[in-house]
Amino acid sequence: MSVTPATASLLVQQIFDLQRTVRCAASAAARHTDLGPAVEGVLRVIAGADGCRASDVAARLGVGPSALSRQAADLEDHGLIVRRPDPADRRAQLLSLSDAGREYLASAEQRRTGSIRELLSGWDEDRARAAARTIEDLSAGLRAALEIPPRATKTGTTRTTSPQCSQE
Repeated sequence: MSVTPATASLLVQQIFDLQRTVRCAASAAARHTDLGPAVEGVLRVIAGADGCRASDVAARLGVGPSALSRQAADLEDHGLIVRRPDPADRRAQLLSLSDAGREYLASAEQRRTGSIRELLSGWDEDRARAAARTIEDLSAGLRAALEIPPRATKTGTTRTTSPQCSQE
């Protein structure tokens, strides 16, 4: 049996509420030196697929090439990524995290993890794991239906290999 319209509507409402709440939680964990969650997402994808073309990163994140180009330029200016020629096509460039980029990503992960732990201090481990599994299942179901490759997860790892950005 498929999902009823009422349940689908409830899911949409809850997803939007979760997005707003996560943005607030991320803001609470952010420091003035943070570059923001969008840029962190770019770093996570690059970390999970070291040596990835910018166009592949853009496709993976669902953003346009010009938006990704600006973000990559900012990350390069901050010394968080490096570009190198693609050996398969010298006109293209591959993006990789620099040591500073890996350190930045690890530090941001620690801050966000600490913030979530504090915000959910009233929860026990079983409840938190159940919530994580539910969110993972929902994301996987939506990605599969839309044929979207999985996003980067903690410290840049991914659950499966993307055709655009293979892990090496």
